[in-house]
Amino acid sequence: MESIKIQYLTPSEIKSYQEKRLAETLEYVNARSPFYKDVFAREKIDISKIKHIEDLQRIPVTTKQDLQQRNMDFLCVPATDIRDYVTTSGTLGEPVTFADTENDLRRLAVSEYLSYEFAGCKPSDILQLMATIDRCFMAGNACLLGSFKFGSGIIRVGNGIPELQWNTIRRINPTACICVPSFILKLVEFAVAHGIDYRNSSLKRAICVGETVRTNRHTFNILGEKIHELWPELSMHVNYASTEMQSSFSECEKQCGTHHKPDLTVVEFLDDENRIVKEDEQGEITVTTLGVEGMPLVRFKTGDVCYHFNEPCECGRNSLRLGPILGRKGQMIKYKGTTLYPAALYDILENIPQVKNYIVEVYTNTIGTDGIRILVGSHDNSDVFVKQIKDMFRSKIRVAPDVIFEPAELIAKKQMPPTSRKLIKFFDYRESKD
Repeated sequence: MESIKIQYLTPSEIKSYQEKRLAETLEYVNARSPFYKDVFAREKIDISKIKHIEDLQRIPVTTKQDLQQRNMDFLCVPATDIRDYVTTSGTLGEPVTFADTENDLRRLAVSEYLSYEFAGCKPSDILQLMATIDRCFMAGNACLLGSFKFGSGIIRVGNGIPELQWNTIRRINPTACICVPSFILKLVEFAVAHGIDYRNSSLKRAICVGETVRTNRHTFNILGEKIHELWPELSMHVNYASTEMQSSFSECEKQCGTHHKPDLTVVEFLDDENRIVKEDEQGEITVTTLGVEGMPLVRFKTGDVCYHFNEPCECGRNSLRLGPILGRKGQMIKYKGTTLYPAALYDILENIPQVKNYIVEVYTNTIGTDGIRILVGSHDNSDVFVKQIKDMFRSKIRVAPDVIFEPAELIAKKQMPPTSRKLIKFFDYRESKD
């Protein structure tokens, strides 16, 4: 399969391949995309002069605001060519609609085929999908299409309901699952409470979506360490994706960063001034899609910030790799002189056994700076426990937010409102953002 072979080309060969595909993409959007026609005309951009990936810097970036304000101006095909409509999760604003053609769905299948192949799955595996597949969510559909192309069986259980997950595991014996990694802790909790020998179950591998289990040093973070201690036989592989780029970055068996799929996107890492950052600097993931028919994007800033690694992986692939997502640009918090992202708070809270669930709220305080409230669901609501939580925050991130106890049932309802397809743990009430 060509998509597999590309991973093993030399970096210069990968770049040459991408530049050829990039020229095709620019010609396509210049001819078909109302949005990019306007941009190229307004900025007097001659696409014939964009010959190298470095030349992309001549083109303005595309933002989430552009997608929200001119959503359907990105559409490059008639409505009769659309086979699937999906929406973004709307994490930092109103959801955006994306429209996929038949070829786009095939491309999506290739992306997740590669995810399974990278992680060491085999066509003989049975995959259990523990993520949302309805509600216009691209990720679940991508997993399904990828499994069809890969040749494995798949069980579409959907998200949540540990009892149903374990009943299915007992009956069908899946060997791998696709899930948000913190849900693995719920599976273990249920198994322990009901006498299920989970460590000797059929599940041996987890494709982790929505959260990371590793640090930039490729070691387990707090969540990953906690899962590994409880279930050392379970191999975890991180998958990073977004609806907008209509593909993913996936971790291989060496588990040292998520591999880029160079036949599906061109990726840049930019600072606040849209300049290319160095490898040892954090940058915003910025993608140009390759081979998308319905709604291709050029230099789209995802809002996700990370470090990246260019050296070849021990697995033999030469594609660049992403470190764990540090956070979303719009979610950055400046608290008492410390800059942090919600993920740093989650990592600490996930490691406190008495915390059943939680919500992080950020607001503008009376002096106009960022304040943080942690709503905690726990059976222990003593002053001693509050001090324990705050001490743990101070030891990890040097500052301690306010801690407020609420019934775990109430927090659970706030985390998963009826219209949501993802667990919401972060609420931003700030009056203005930097």
